[in-house]
Amino acid sequence: MMREFFYLQKSDRKVILALLTVIVIALGIILFTGSPSTSSISGTSRDSSHVRNVSKSSLPTRQVERFFFDPNTADSAQLRRLGLQTWQIRNIYKYRAAGGIYREKTDFARLYGLTVKEYRELEPYIRISSDYLPAATLVKESATATAKHDTTFVHHYPQKIAETAHVVLNTADTTELMTVPGIGPYFARKIVQYGQRLGGYVNVDQLDEIENFPAESKRFLVVEGATPQKLNVNKLTLNELKRHPYINFYQAKDITDYRRDLRLLKDFPQAAIERLLPYVTY
Repeated sequence: MMREFFYLQKSDRKVILALLTVIVIALGIILFTGSPSTSSISGTSRDSSHVRNVSKSSLPTRQVERFFFDPNTADSAQLRRLGLQTWQIRNIYKYRAAGGIYREKTDFARLYGLTVKEYRELEPYIRISSDYLPAATLVKESATATAKHDTTFVHHYPQKIAETAHVVLNTADTTELMTVPGIGPYFARKIVQYGQRLGGYVNVDQLDEIENFPAESKRFLVVEGATPQKLNVNKLTLNELKRHPYINFYQAKDITDYRRDLRLLKDFPQAAIERLLPYVTY
């Protein structure tokens, strides 16, 4: 090969010599500085593994805090510190912008995405300002304060009448009716209202037509000089007639259709006519 080398052209020999020179110099540098050790390679591997571990486990996590807050006024930074998600904070802002108000702690539990565990952790720290409470609470507080300071306030109930006393049914008002044993504010109002619908009572037994009326109270009530209001069956309209408790829609329709003797109408049996007679005129 050496013989063949010297038979090469001069220019080719120069190129080959130059390459050999470069190779020799490179080998010398490597031998002088030391070859890459396996320790440096493994160190590089450990460094890259450490970087991966840092990226996975050493990243900063959001720190959740607990402090008193008002959901009606808390800003986004405070809500984020409490551990709420960005979209939850956005929903709170939308709710408040639409005029929504958190009046009670439980109102905050309606926040979409809030779990029972999260609410129970936040609930002790919720403080709703009295400015956001219903204005009606001012009236209640005022009444409570008045009741506490007014020691002379006494509620007086009507005294019940004696066993032998009576109350005139058509002239008594609710206060007088409440003096009857067994009758309180509710039945006193019912008696007056039903008497107005009838046009006046003609018999104490008409009180039985009031639902659940205490029958034992009837012995304290009397009807004197009954002058009930009359219904002119020849002139009143169907709506005016059917307002009376003793006339239903079909009976009122019969009256307005025929305007004749009620005994000829099929919807008026004898008992219905007798009950209605004190209240009609022709």
